[in-house]
Amino acid sequence: MKRRQLLSLIATTVASLLLVLGFRLVQPSPVVAQSNANLLVSAAASLQNALEEIKPLYQQNKSNVNINYNFGASGALQQQIEQGAPADIFISAGKKQMDALEQKELLVPGTRTNLANNRLVLIVPNNSTLNINSFNTLTDPKVKRIAVGEPRSVPAGQYADQLLKQLKIYDQVKPKLVFASNVRQVLAAVESGNADAGLVYASDAKISNKVKVALVADEKSHSPIVYPMAVLKSSKNVDVAKTFVQFLSGDQAQAILQKYGFLVKSPVGSH
Repeated sequence: MKRRQLLSLIATTVASLLLVLGFRLVQPSPVVAQSNANLLVSAAASLQNALEEIKPLYQQNKSNVNINYNFGASGALQQQIEQGAPADIFISAGKKQMDALEQKELLVPGTRTNLANNRLVLIVPNNSTLNINSFNTLTDPKVKRIAVGEPRSVPAGQYADQLLKQLKIYDQVKPKLVFASNVRQVLAAVESGNADAGLVYASDAKISNKVKVALVADEKSHSPIVYPMAVLKSSKNVDVAKTFVQFLSGDQAQAILQKYGFLVKSPVGSH
């Protein structure tokens, strides 16, 4: 009888140990769980190709950080953030949108910095027969449709608006203007031939093999094209977001931005 009780006690003890061990085995490591971080970056559409290439480069040494992008017109992204949409980092294609968020105290102090600059260019389809040798040529009746960004929400559209008004041809070309919700839609309109010409960034023209640059706008004809970035107060991973912003300012990321036609502070090969 005692032998049975002893065996029963041993069996119960072993079963209890297995349950405890089994429970521990299926529990995720708290350290591992806490080390993973998700970042959502709301960025101007013109940055899409460059940022997509930068992402795996960053994750080579930061494999625990998952980066997602929300690309769109800077003005639309600004409004989303103001209305409480989740985002950790904002990168605008213009100062106006970042200034608005800063005035509403939605940025983490000390994190705002400029990522890069750009140039405004006039593009035409590769097979275009239009001889556009100056912006005044846009007033020619042969030029029927000119694609530009919607100036109320698209910085590229704001720069285009400033350019056309500074050249005093806005009123003449206004009936020809076709407005797009972001700069990539302007590019697509010219690529497809739905527009005879379009005003985009030099970086947009560089990624397309369907368009060619006809003219480069004088930088004095519009506000400086600058891309400010900052960490948002709504971020749940402020420290991780700060690290990514620092990486974007580093040599590796800046080299990729330069490759895509952006103007960077210290161009690769300039030293």
